[in-house]
Order: sequence, then structure tokens, then C-alpha cells
Amino acid sequence: MATWDNCAFMKTHFSLGDFDFALPEELIAQHPAAQRSASRLLDGRNSPPVDRRFTELPGLLQPGDLLVFNDTKVVKARLFGQKASGGKLELLIERVLSPHADQGHEVAAHMKVSKKPLPGAVLQMDGGFTATLLGRWPEESGPLYRFRLSSDPYALMAQHGHVPLPPYITHTDSAEDEQRYQTVFAKNPGAVAAPTAALHFDEAVLAELEARGIRRASVTLHVGAGTFQPVKAENIAEHTMHFERFEVPPATREAIAACKARGGRVVAVGTTTVRALESHAKFGPECDDTNIFITPGFEFAVVDLLLTNFHLPKSTLMMLVSAFSGYEHIMALYRHAIEQRYRFFSYGDAMLLARKSP
Repeated sequence: MATWDNCAFMKTHFSLGDFDFALPEELIAQHPAAQRSASRLLDGRNSPPVDRRFTELPGLLQPGDLLVFNDTKVVKARLFGQKASGGKLELLIERVLSPHADQGHEVAAHMKVSKKPLPGAVLQMDGGFTATLLGRWPEESGPLYRFRLSSDPYALMAQHGHVPLPPYITHTDSAEDEQRYQTVFAKNPGAVAAPTAALHFDEAVLAELEARGIRRASVTLHVGAGTFQPVKAENIAEHTMHFERFEVPPATREAIAACKARGGRVVAVGTTTVRALESHAKFGPECDDTNIFITPGFEFAVVDLLLTNFHLPKSTLMMLVSAFSGYEHIMALYRHAIEQRYRFFSYGDAMLLARKSP
């Protein structure tokens, strides 16, 4: 049961149920908007919020602000095949461990199958290649499975894989998804989920941002399937986050320092960018794998504004945005978004948030 500070009437302790809300199923976007930047934008920097179009974003920022994007590239990580017995199975490659032949072509993957095969089993995959089960990963009791593929994992995914659409998107992947479940600046392959806040940007919006003197920088965080992992513990402090690989390159660190020095604001495009920037600030440049769990009470060191999509009820991302802009404010924004029929989740609309004062 959540407790309340009797003076400020603000929540001070949170449980999983505090981040729940009722969402009409028809508000879950199954397809992207006709054009990338044709989505809506809820300007939630203040109360009451303002309903806008995404194309208005450049006018909401200031010359000297720094937009930081996640330049990860979604790989076609969903592969299908069968066991020797003929039983069907599905692999979702979470991480390429060693892409080259002399390193074993090894990957870590989720496996969906009726009866798990034993280590040493050779799986016949659609497309004519094989996947040999080596064991669990990262250790014997790890949540993933380690496989050796018969050829280069990236080449096999590109040729035979399917776009790893989120579980709430009900159609099978199509040519539309291959193009639109990817940002226009995706560069570094390795994600199994898109940094969805960045899906709204097209070349026209990027050009207007540049013309207004708004700078750009990039981080890389390879979004894992764990981003959709449900939180099962009612006491959210008992939840353990999944690890994701990330990098904040020196040029981005320098751009952030310069932005702060000139009085500009760091605008994170998406929660994955927040996780990368705040992990780097908290753990230093030697950290390249993060399971940071951002909940109310977290002290942000880098990000001033956040552009994000609308998130799943009771998700770690609901907790992150509540930490950033305040729990009551976020819940009010979500009520407004539902009342105004905003589109939710990966292919849905966006909102702009300001960091609350400590």
C-alpha cells in the first residue's frame, strides 16, 4: 500500500499497482502513421498539457539545445525452425556474442518451444542453416540460451529473419514494418526493439531542427527484449532489470559538456537514451552494459527534457517517466491522452516532458 507525505500530498513509496491504468485496446497503434512526423505530440512540460502535432517540435526547443538520439539498428532477430523430432520452435536473438567463424558464430537467444531440447541438439532453421544449443546464458541458470549458428549471425538474420515486433502488435511482420520499425538514422545493428520515440523523425524535421540551431548527438544502446518483460514483484524494489549494451562516444560527451556550458538543455529522444546517458554519468566510461532501474526518487544528472512515446501499464518505463516528471503529473498526462484518444506504444504518438525540480 502506497504511503503519502501528509504535508505535500505526494507519494513517497510506490508499489507495482500504482503504475497501472486502464487502456482501451483500440488505442494500441497496430501500424505507424502515414508519414513518420504525422503523429501527435502531447506537450506535457507544464500543466495543463497542450495537444500538438509532432512537426511543432522544433519550435518548442531553443537554439543551443542538444538532441541526443539512440542510433541503434533493429536486426531481424526472430528466426523459425524445428527440432529433430519435427517440433516447431522460435528463436529471438538477443545478443550476438561472436559473429565470426573463428569465434564460433555464437549468439544468446530466447527460445520458444513446447519442450526444450538438451544441450548439443542441432536445430534445423528455416532457410537451411543450423543452430546448435550449447547451454544457458550468461550462466547455467541464465534466462537465455547460447547457440552456435552455422554461418554469420548478422547475415543469417538479414536473409532469413523476421522483424521482432512487440507482443502487443498482432500482425505478422511486413515490408512496412521492415522500413518503419527503424529510425531514419539507424546505424549500429544489435537491437531487437526500436527506440520508438525516434521513429517520428524524418528528414524534414531534422532539417528544421538544424536550421533553428538545435544540435544533435548520438548514443548507442541496443534495446533488448527485456524492455517488454513484465514486472512481477508488487514491491518494485525487488525487480531486477535486464542488461543492455550501450556506448556514449567521446564526441557526445563533449557535446553534452558544451551544451551545459552555454546554458542549453539536453533533450533525450527516448527512454533508451536516458538509460545510456544516466548510466554513463552514474557508473563512468568503463561501464558498457547497464541494468539501471530508474524509479521515483532517482536523481538525474544529465537529461533536462525527454521526448518519449506512451508506455505499457505497470512497466519499468512508466516508472522511469514518473521519476523524470513526477508521478502525479505523469498519471494526469496519461488520463488526458486516453481521453483525447492518443495512439499508444511503439507505433503511437509522442509526448514531451520536462524534468521536475528536485
